[in-house]
Amino acid sequence: MGILIKLCRLIAVQNCGLMLYKRYTNLLSAILGLKANLIYGVYILKVRYTLLVLIPVLASCATYRPAPLDDAAVVLSAPVVAVLSKATSAIERDSLRAAPVDITAPLDGNAIALIALIRNPELQALRVRAGVADAQLFDARLIPDPGLSLGAEFVTSGPVTAASGAFTGQLVQDLNALRTRRARVTAAKAAQQQVRLDLAWAEWQTTGAARLEAVRLLHLQRIADLALANRKSAEDLLARSLRAAGRGDLSPDQLTATRLAVLDAVSRAQQTNIALVTSRVELRRLTGVPPDWPLTIADRALPAPPPSLEALFTIARAQRLDLAALQAGYTAEEALVRQAILNQFPSLNIGVSGSRDSSENGFAGPLIDFTLPLWNRNRGKITIERATRAALKAEYENRLFQTRAELAASRANLSELYSQRAEIAPEIPPLTQYVEETRLAAARGDLAEATAITVEQSLRDKQLLLAAIDQAIAEQSVALELLTGLPRESWNL
Repeated sequence: MGILIKLCRLIAVQNCGLMLYKRYTNLLSAILGLKANLIYGVYILKVRYTLLVLIPVLASCATYRPAPLDDAAVVLSAPVVAVLSKATSAIERDSLRAAPVDITAPLDGNAIALIALIRNPELQALRVRAGVADAQLFDARLIPDPGLSLGAEFVTSGPVTAASGAFTGQLVQDLNALRTRRARVTAAKAAQQQVRLDLAWAEWQTTGAARLEAVRLLHLQRIADLALANRKSAEDLLARSLRAAGRGDLSPDQLTATRLAVLDAVSRAQQTNIALVTSRVELRRLTGVPPDWPLTIADRALPAPPPSLEALFTIARAQRLDLAALQAGYTAEEALVRQAILNQFPSLNIGVSGSRDSSENGFAGPLIDFTLPLWNRNRGKITIERATRAALKAEYENRLFQTRAELAASRANLSELYSQRAEIAPEIPPLTQYVEETRLAAARGDLAEATAITVEQSLRDKQLLLAAIDQAIAEQSVALELLTGLPRESWNL
């Protein structure tokens, strides 16, 4: 009886906790002293221990609670400033610097990334989804429940017997699950690690995308201002040209060229405004804030040219979390291959069997149940797992190759952009001085006003070109950081 009470305690602790221990030991004591008479027709079957089968059922504590969807989801509401600032101060990420966020002030790239990490709904969904891997690890660690079967046969004809029926019972434990438990737990741990690394990589990608969009928005605003000024200047020049053409001072070809220049300036300004609006909406989507939430981006200087490809690839191999996730997935598959190989051996179930026949003879003995590995021997599963392992290895090697290729392409693009900027930037100061001189000359009457406006447009064309190059450099620099898996400030070159 003491052994059975300990067994009851183990079941209660595993399913419901120590708080239910007394309840189940009291129940077991009552069951062990109970003799029930089961009346069926003309026979009475005495039972003493069969009610023990109720203990695992009664020990189950899982209950169902409905969790309906909420139309007024929290992600649709505006963030509380104080709560958001406190949350960003408690962030613990190697790629981010924890700090309170003041949304009333211009936000730098780190602040934008912090808001995206806290508020982005996709990341919130991925964090909840990561709990599935935790549950799978918990499931892999559990020991399978034993099986209990009971049977009764009743005498319906023939000579009179000492008892009116026969009783049989079997208690069986699956040992195959115990044999492969270590492999299952190893695979589940590696899978959990892979999910966590995939989540961290998704966080890095999302926060990086938010920083890139913030940089794009900042430069698009500059380009939009220049494009608007260029449009106004072109329209002013067209108005002057129309008056000159009316007086006969301007040829039709010159007027046509001016009209085409105005159309080009208007089209450029409109396209820039569309891109600006799109960027604003996308930035708010990535940061998880409402569409009308105010976001002001702080100005930032252009980064320095990138280091060598070898240095970038070394950083990426050590820091990219997607590569680490693939390594964890390969480790999990290694454990699954080992588990499949273990499962080729006969599955073994052991137990005890007891019975009593109609002559009141009692029988008890061991029970062994196993499969004969003649035809299957789990060869199909082994082949599948080995093929999956080979596929994961090829995927990891391909990701390494793609990482180096993407780093090389990004670095080459940045080098070309810096070269173009080095050609155009020196042309701006002398052209600016020339614009000032022509404006003074036009004010004195020494130069036609239309000529001064044309010179100003030439300057703005150069400024627009330089602004577009600066935007490409800023975006490509953020993209290069994303490819390395680490912020530029942490490269330590």
